[in-house]
Amino acid sequence: MKKALIPLAPGFEEVEALTVVDILRRAGADVTLAGTISNAITGRNGIKVLADEPLEAVTGKTFDMVVIPGGAQGTENLKRDVNVKKAVERIVASNGFITAICAGPTVLAGIGAIKGRQLTCHPSAREELCAEKLIDERVVIDGKLITSQSPGSAMEFAFALVEALFGKAKVKEVNKGVMALL
Repeated sequence: MKKALIPLAPGFEEVEALTVVDILRRAGADVTLAGTISNAITGRNGIKVLADEPLEAVTGKTFDMVVIPGGAQGTENLKRDVNVKKAVERIVASNGFITAICAGPTVLAGIGAIKGRQLTCHPSAREELCAEKLIDERVVIDGKLITSQSPGSAMEFAFALVEALFGKAKVKEVNKGVMALL
């Protein structure tokens, strides 16, 4: 079973995180929401989410993919958490997928995981990504780096992650019930 890690911090962008969780789980992935705090984590728009585990408890576990959601406050909180760095570095070392949406690539840039890579992000986060090759597209794939622009591209991003983990046939299978425009 493919495993994905989604670290959550207060201020995360709900659409970006929860769309990805839903679509990956429909595809059969084992998705772990790992919180930087032990209580319910309040997103950008006041939606509270309970994490499956604390982030510090999963840094030594093996995952095929990490997904960094956006949200300005959420990404700033993720940047300050040393466990995010540990988890991302472990996934990079195991040749897993590193993925981020909206302001999420700034977290990966702060870790040094995407220097010189092609990516996209929300226009408000572009100034923080000076060492990367920014492309103005909704979803950008550069090897095992997958990035997306905003809450509005969350569904496309989620299906790109499904394709990366499971292939195009699984995208078609999951989308039969979802009926997204792909």
